[in-house]
Amino acid sequence: MDFSLTEEQQMLKDLVRNFMRDNVLPLEPVVLKREAEGGGMAIAPEERAALDAKARELGLYALDGPEEYGGSDLDAVSMIGVWEEMSQTCVDYYFPPDSPNLRMLMQTCSPDQKVKYLEPYARSEAISAMAISEPGGGGDPAAMKTRAVMDGNEWVINGRKIWIGKAGYADFTILMASTDPEKGARGGISAFLVDKDTPGFNVQRRIPMLGGRYTYEIAIEDLRLPADALLGELGNGYGPMQLRLSVRRVQMAAWCAGKTRRALDMMKEWVKQRKTFGDYLSNRQSIQWWIADAETRLHGLRLMMYNTAAKIDAGQQARTECSMIKLAGTELAWDTIDKAMQAFGAMGMTKELPLQMMANHVRLMRVYEGPSEVHRMLIARHALQDRIPGLV
Repeated sequence: MDFSLTEEQQMLKDLVRNFMRDNVLPLEPVVLKREAEGGGMAIAPEERAALDAKARELGLYALDGPEEYGGSDLDAVSMIGVWEEMSQTCVDYYFPPDSPNLRMLMQTCSPDQKVKYLEPYARSEAISAMAISEPGGGGDPAAMKTRAVMDGNEWVINGRKIWIGKAGYADFTILMASTDPEKGARGGISAFLVDKDTPGFNVQRRIPMLGGRYTYEIAIEDLRLPADALLGELGNGYGPMQLRLSVRRVQMAAWCAGKTRRALDMMKEWVKQRKTFGDYLSNRQSIQWWIADAETRLHGLRLMMYNTAAKIDAGQQARTECSMIKLAGTELAWDTIDKAMQAFGAMGMTKELPLQMMANHVRLMRVYEGPSEVHRMLIARHALQDRIPGLV
């Protein structure tokens, strides 16, 4: 079995690596200084515009968008290298559009919705948000309280959503709501497309998160949408939502692989030049074991990622594998960055190095898209379902 990348995939990975080295990494000291002085982690509009222009010039926009809309129609396997290379910095820049929402739209949009939403989104001309989680219930579909009912030719939706990224400035939001509470995830969850500034869709507050990031809380009060705002089939929102979550979990695992690689590289360079008590840190067994364990786990994570992405590309069920790589990736990155900060000593605690910001981002990912404990539960449930009667 050949686990190597194709020539085209390796060329793309190298192109992205060079783009990051030449254009994004030079911004890292600027962004770190800005954040340390209270200016936040977001790159300035002019900085983003320059990066966007260069990315377009190199053909790095809409990499997994449909070819008919100017994209390259890349599969998940090809995107892993892109995501991994782009995550090796604390500068918050990624090529648009956001792949998970893109995949969900590609699977579910009607012809009219493709024109209004998918096409501009695939061309990176629009920003989207995804509203799943709710106060008190997280992303559990069985606990979803946001309710959509038909009133004549319109949907009327009421409820609340929380921890929604980009909701304050997205051009449209994919809103998950219950259309049949008795059915729950098995035929009772539907997806809707909500345009920015639609009456009844109210951003209540911006919530500051770790690492200079923000999420939003949304109040949905008598939100009226036309019948054709339904995304996909009535009651069948859970399946496409799971596809979206699966792609995100592969993406997050790749992000964590990239951050692990960066932390390892920083640690290896440092311990070979730093002396304590008359000897280099690289000669300490504890440091050697930190590096050996991280390298071993990283190699295993990469194999798991490509296997999982290949299953998704083939249309196969990979939900358990997605839980495995999300769990393995976030835990590995967290452990490795922590060890790197420890190896750097007091310097590792400063805001002059990117490690602390990388740690903040990974700490978020250990909760986003399902916390580690939930993924462990799902993995165990799958492993035990043939052995314990009634366990589903």
